[in-house]
Amino acid sequence: MFKFKTPSKNATDLMGEIAKGNNDTDFESLCINKIRELTGHEHVKMTTSGNNSIFVALSAIEGDIIVPDQGGWHGFKQIAKFLNKNIVTLKTDFGLINPDYLDELNINDNSALIYTSFAGYCAEQNTRLISKYCKDNGIITIEDASAGLGDKNQCLGNGKYADIIIASTGSPKIINVGSGGIITTDKKEIFEKTKLPQKLSKTSQIVCGGIYCELENVGEKLEVTLNATKHLKNNIDGTLHTNKRGVNVIIPHDNAKEISWKLKKSLPINKSGFITTCPNYNRVKQKAISVEIKNLSYDCLKPEYLDKIADEINNLL
Repeated sequence: MFKFKTPSKNATDLMGEIAKGNNDTDFESLCINKIRELTGHEHVKMTTSGNNSIFVALSAIEGDIIVPDQGGWHGFKQIAKFLNKNIVTLKTDFGLINPDYLDELNINDNSALIYTSFAGYCAEQNTRLISKYCKDNGIITIEDASAGLGDKNQCLGNGKYADIIIASTGSPKIINVGSGGIITTDKKEIFEKTKLPQKLSKTSQIVCGGIYCELENVGEKLEVTLNATKHLKNNIDGTLHTNKRGVNVIIPHDNAKEISWKLKKSLPINKSGFITTCPNYNRVKQKAISVEIKNLSYDCLKPEYLDKIADEINNLL
């Protein structure tokens, strides 16, 4: 039996103590200091969710909102539409952003590109290349680093390569406390323009306490997840973006729906699932099986569990 990822015991214990009034530490300030170190951005705000972080970020953008045609997060488009922003869709290579495609767009001044650290959670974006193109062309970059914070390679969730970094700390993210979010920037004017949505998005000391605990070893947790995904990509035939770092595995297949159904039976999990089916804007817009390694408890990222997943998939392909 596989297990769904849950917040660490240290995080839940601390959140409980804060809720009972037994700890009055200012965990919001402690989180802000840690996140400054993690991202390199000076200005940090804690929010109630990742979507609220997106709301704050997009509220500050005066021009178009550029979104990838797949491999992003549906909230990008939903929130941009709610804010009455003009949405421009960017062609991608199965979610991966190629700056050459940006040349094909007709966009307004003060526009922003919003994307996730990993295309569809499957493949690491080239943040350095994206950042260089956007800086050279006056485009603001917004990286959703919900799955990228703590990157030991310092490519993802790095303030050098994103003007704004947002993240969810809900379940089952790398920083996993069930709710909450983060937004960071070096552009002071971003927060000056968005004071009202910030007030509406303010989170609690309870959530900040949990985030503070989860931040302690976020890099190690991400690395374990990346290594587990790499192991599967190396042992399953026909995976998408095989040579790219990621936190899930996507296998294109014309019979994806039936195979996914059989995998859910043969790879049972105690709570929410980790086998999903594409097409799905948040993954790829073609028939495929998505194995959400990021959803699994770290106890289930050991070789014996991963080999079981690989064997079951290979037997059905």
